[in-house]
Amino acid sequence: MTYVFDPEIQRAVLGHMNDDHRDDNVLIARAFGDGAPVASARMTGFDGDGGDWAVAHEGGATVELRVPWPGGSIAERREVRREIVALYDEACRRLGIEPRPH
Repeated sequence: MTYVFDPEIQRAVLGHMNDDHRDDNVLIARAFGDGAPVASARMTGFDGDGGDWAVAHEGGATVELRVPWPGGSIAERREVRREIVALYDEACRRLGIEPRPH
C-alpha cells in the first residue's frame, strides 16, 4: 500500500520545491516527461511511491507527470529529500548537464 505523507510535510516540501527549486522542477520535467518543450513545472504532490508535477509546455498545454522514486517506495520524511535529489541527479545525467553539489 502506498504511504501517504502528513499534509504538513507535503506543504513544506512542495513549498520548498516550488519556491526554491523551480529550475530543478523544469529539469525533472524535461528529463522524465514526454519530450515536448517545457515552459514551467510545479511539483503538485508526492507519496511513498513517487512525485507529481504539473508541466506547462511551451505550446500552452499543461500535463501531469508522475515520476517514481529511483530508490523505490519510501515512508520517512528524510527519504523524500534523498529521492528528489536522486531525481535531480538522474535528470542532469539524462540531459547531459553537470549537477550542482549537494
